[in-house]
Amino acid sequence: MTAEREQHLQAFLKMAGWADAQRIVLAGDASNRRYDRLRHPDLGKAVLMDAPPEKGEDTRPFINIATHLRQAGLSAPEIFARDTTNGFLIIEDLGDDLFARVLEKNPGPELQLYLAATDALYTAQQAEPPANLLPYGPKEMADTALLAADWYLTYAAENPPDIREEFHLRIADHLHSALIGPPVLVQRDYHAENLLWLPDRDGDRRVGLLDFQDAMMGDAAYDLASLLKDARRDVDPSVQHQCIEHFIGVSQSDKQKFGARYAVCSAQRNLRIIGVFTRLCVRDGKGHYPDMLPRVWRNLMDDLTHPDLAEFGQWVRQVLPAPTPDIVARIKAANA
Repeated sequence: MTAEREQHLQAFLKMAGWADAQRIVLAGDASNRRYDRLRHPDLGKAVLMDAPPEKGEDTRPFINIATHLRQAGLSAPEIFARDTTNGFLIIEDLGDDLFARVLEKNPGPELQLYLAATDALYTAQQAEPPANLLPYGPKEMADTALLAADWYLTYAAENPPDIREEFHLRIADHLHSALIGPPVLVQRDYHAENLLWLPDRDGDRRVGLLDFQDAMMGDAAYDLASLLKDARRDVDPSVQHQCIEHFIGVSQSDKQKFGARYAVCSAQRNLRIIGVFTRLCVRDGKGHYPDMLPRVWRNLMDDLTHPDLAEFGQWVRQVLPAPTPDIVARIKAANA
């Protein structure tokens, strides 16, 4: 943090009444945001979000979506103080019990937690969404899936073929065919590292929500695929199946059509993540992301077993190399 930004932060903390708080580094993420835990002798604890505007961050979408989710009866953090000009927020501290950490210690309640997250997701989708959210429809999804060709293939293959145009046409065709439902709010990073278990709360509020500021309007299957086909942890196949069946039941969806939507949403998302994780390593110097590529690839291969994606799956396997240890090492070396 620059000296000037530290001055802005100190002024913000003083204005908000948190100048006497102890600051403890809490976390960073794939973006340029960072988080500190604040401990104040009188006010208790909170979280400081540092989102530098000069690095492309904007706190206003977070405020907008957090307000919306709280009004829907969900556990997004309450916002205690804000400085949108300089990119600082003081928000409610929902604790440390991320789904991933809880289940790492005790995998027993995996189904309970994931069914609760499925219900909270459905509740979020049923609320009237905020105005002016951008679309995340077939065109936008096809565009972002291209990251697999632009980044992963570029560094994974020794002589990468030019598949960009054909890749876009193929994935766009499947997206246009499958995604026929009305758009809903999609949080786009709905997974175990962004969900907190709050068992002392009731109903949907037992699921604490984080990292939703990039929400858009897209298909109802997208966030469910994000939850169950997690890039960071393996979700038990039985849990995946039961959560999909539960979502189909509560949403009264057509099982066959929803299955196709789920498969293509998950395939698109995993293709995008393969590209994003490569870019985070090569461009941004975050060298641990390629280690997760084999799991993302396994998720993608599972997606491509759906009958509607059989031909596309055969083509993907021909043009994209699997992330073997040698390829993971090559991607990491590209940042060296």
